Amino acid sequence: MTTTRTRSLGTTGPQVSALGLGCMGMSALYGAADRAESIATLHAALEAGVTLLDTGDFYGMGHNELLIGEALRTAPAAHREQALVSVKFGALRAPDGTWSGYDGRPAAVKNFAAYSLQRLGTDHIDVYRIARLDSDVPIEETVGAIAELVEQGYVRHIGLSEVGAETIRRAAATAPIADLQIEYSLISRGIEEQILPTTRELGIGITAYGVLSRGLISGHFTRDRQLAANDFRAHSPRFQGENLRRNLDLVEALRKVAEQKGVTVAQAAIAWVLSQGEDIVPLIGARTRERLTESLGALDVTLDASDLAAIEDAVPADAAAGERYAAAQMAHLDSER
Repeated sequence: MTTTRTRSLGTTGPQVSALGLGCMGMSALYGAADRAESIATLHAALEAGVTLLDTGDFYGMGHNELLIGEALRTAPAAHREQALVSVKFGALRAPDGTWSGYDGRPAAVKNFAAYSLQRLGTDHIDVYRIARLDSDVPIEETVGAIAELVEQGYVRHIGLSEVGAETIRRAAATAPIADLQIEYSLISRGIEEQILPTTRELGIGITAYGVLSRGLISGHFTRDRQLAANDFRAHSPRFQGENLRRNLDLVEALRKVAEQKGVTVAQAAIAWVLSQGEDIVPLIGARTRERLTESLGALDVTLDASDLAAIEDAVPADAAAGERYAAAQMAHLDSER
């Protein structure tokens, strides 16, 4: 299980593996995770040639960065040296895990970075980005603070997350932007109208998260699955009642196309995102080696025009039932305004 395919994070960013590993679920928001299996999965990803590891300093209140730091420290030197870590910051948490907004003030940016460097056990962060726009702080100030960290050698590249076209332009006018991290999948195609044309015009890459919509379109989620109280999908609109039924009907339609192609549902969904442009790097949220192996199999799937048409017939744009986040979280998305 190896991959040597790479893509660039925009015109100013680094070369990374064509698929990155999203590590959030190893620490938070999807119920209990197995620490040993998480480390083993990280090691397996690095061994397979995955070089981009994505995290947030607020995933498990630092737990995820510590986990990645441990995995890198215990990985073979060659794998460790090839790894690039992308970090989101800015989300404020309380001791009970509740969310308290976002902080993009320059002093806060540098404070967050100092703690991330310590937890990761590294002297630099490869891509650094605020997780959500702080509506009280101009994006120029936040990006400017990261640019100072770049000048000082603590950060290599500046990224953005979940912001709209106007904010992207303002950020890019402040400093070189490598990529925009944003949700993009068969059932979340909102970026296609304004955001994707803007990033392409400016030479900014896309790091696509949620390519399997948190497992919803993986082919493994069932109507009767019971979600733990600390699994945020238990409160996510697309996983509720009639919305879930309608969305899983889309998955079954996709399954028929995937079976005709001789691939799994997850592989078809990931391959579709990969096919949307060389400037897009999908993040796979595998928490186990089994799911990692399945997801990496998407790199071997070639979709021709008829395959793409069949997939988009099965899952038309705007066919998803329910918003991608609950209303309170949607309110923080500059990308949805």
